[in-house]
Amino acid sequence: MENSYRYIDPDFKYTNKNGVLYNLANIENEDVLAVFESLKVSKRLEELYENPIQIIDSESLIYIHRYLFQDVYEWAGKTRTVNISKDGKPFFEGERFETGFKYVNSLITDFKNIEINDKRKIARTLAEILDNVNFLHPFREGNGRTQREFLRLLALEKGFTLNLNPPDNKEIFERYMNGTINSDVEVLSHLIFEIIN
Repeated sequence: MENSYRYIDPDFKYTNKNGVLYNLANIENEDVLAVFESLKVSKRLEELYENPIQIIDSESLIYIHRYLFQDVYEWAGKTRTVNISKDGKPFFEGERFETGFKYVNSLITDFKNIEINDKRKIARTLAEILDNVNFLHPFREGNGRTQREFLRLLALEKGFTLNLNPPDNKEIFERYMNGTINSDVEVLSHLIFEIIN
């Protein structure tokens, strides 16, 4: 899918003038950085698979981002200080993150109170959490990978496995992207209900 993000960053807080993100390895080529980032984050994802953390509240989202991107960006685990839009649709304004995180916390509390055998309600609440976390888009880079891991860990707490980007099934990832881009909780809810087990 085409990357049509727009960042309001006139002071180059995150990138050099060529658009390459400042990174801990001082890589100045976007393609090389993409490979470096992928390798480092994949290793950290494997570690979280082996040693999953418990989701407490929205601070766990911050922790996951810090953990995944700690080898790549100095600002790993820090909320963005620039505003972002995609295809002309703005994400949550950074100045209001506190309100957004409080709402996500209320959804997490609701999720934790759902009975383990109510798979449909679990899927629906996970879809609502995903939609709201995606709208928050709290990080300058790495939102998708962080939110997918966040959801995987929440599902795991109810005894389910959830992979929204399986390597052997592009259709699942495309449906996930369609649901998040269009903020379609129904699409996300149906998808999660189908694939959690």
